[in-house]
Amino acid sequence: GGAVLLVSEDLEELITMSDRLAVMCKGEIMGILDSPSEVPVETIGLMMAGTPLEDLQKKEALSS
Repeated sequence: GGAVLLVSEDLEELITMSDRLAVMCKGEIMGILDSPSEVPVETIGLMMAGTPLEDLQKKEALSS
């Protein structure tokens, strides 16, 4: 297998071109999305701003 590292701020480009997506903020991985096309763009934006995916998942579970 192979891999390609694509660095971009264009979320639509990243979502359409990626099978998996690692979101980073300030050099730290905020989370890895196995199906980025199924994740709301707002969630990815929050991760880009520094909110770890784990925190977002906890918040979502509490609101359900």
